[in-house]
Amino acid sequence: MPDDYFGPEVAAEYDASVAAMSDRATLEPALGVLAELAGGGRALEFAIGTGRIALPLAARGVEVHGIELSAAMVDQLRRKPRGRDLPVTIGDMATTRVAGTFRLVYLVFNTIGNLTSQDEQVACFANASAHLEAGGCFVVEVGVPELRRLPPGERHVVFHADDHGLGVDEYDCAEQSLVSHHVRWQGSHVQHRSLPFRYVWPAELDLMARLAGMTLVSRWSDWHRRPFTHESTSHVSVWRRG
Repeated sequence: MPDDYFGPEVAAEYDASVAAMSDRATLEPALGVLAELAGGGRALEFAIGTGRIALPLAARGVEVHGIELSAAMVDQLRRKPRGRDLPVTIGDMATTRVAGTFRLVYLVFNTIGNLTSQDEQVACFANASAHLEAGGCFVVEVGVPELRRLPPGERHVVFHADDHGLGVDEYDCAEQSLVSHHVRWQGSHVQHRSLPFRYVWPAELDLMARLAGMTLVSRWSDWHRRPFTHESTSHVSVWRRG
C-alpha cells in the first residue's frame, strides 16, 4: 500500500493550501466535464480527499462515491456540509474495490503521481477499468513533466516563489521520479514538506489504459477543453472502457 503523506497536520491545512483552485469559477469547467461524462450514472473519485470536487459534483445531482487513503482527509470532508452523505472507502486507489459499477471514474490534480512506481500506476488503471460499466470513462488530470525546463546537468525546477514560500521540484530522470519540496515561512517560523511522485508521460498513460481494456477518446490541455499541444503544461485525458 502507498505511504500516507496526508496525516492530520497536513489535512487540517489542505483546503487553505488549494483555496485558489476551490472557488466556483475555477471548479465550474471541471464539474461540467465530469457531470457530462457521468451522464446520469454513478461516479467514483479516486483520492477523494476533502471533497473539493466531489461535494459540488454531488450538488449537481451526480451520485458520487470515493476511495481515499488518508483517514485524516476524510475527517475534513465529514466536517463539511453534506460531507457525511458521501460514501467513502478507506484504501489505496490501486487495489481498493467498491461495490457495483460506475459510469465515471476520475482522478484529478496530479494525484496519479502519488503512486510512485509504474506497477502501482498500471494497477490503478486496471482498478479503474474494473469499476467501470461498459462504455464508462476514466478521467485523469495531470501535469506534463517539465523536463524541458531543466538545464543540462540540473535537477531542480522552481514552480512557485513569493514572499511567503518556495516550491521546487527535484527530478531524477533515471528513475522517472521527482520530489516536490514546499517551503513556507512566516516570521521566524519555517515549514518544509517534501512529497515523492512518479511523473508519467501521456503516451505511457495511454498504454496503461490499453492494458486495462480502455481507449483514449479525448485529451485536452485543461478543463476548458482547449487543444492539447506540444506547449501544454498539463492535460485532462478521457479513456473509455469497451
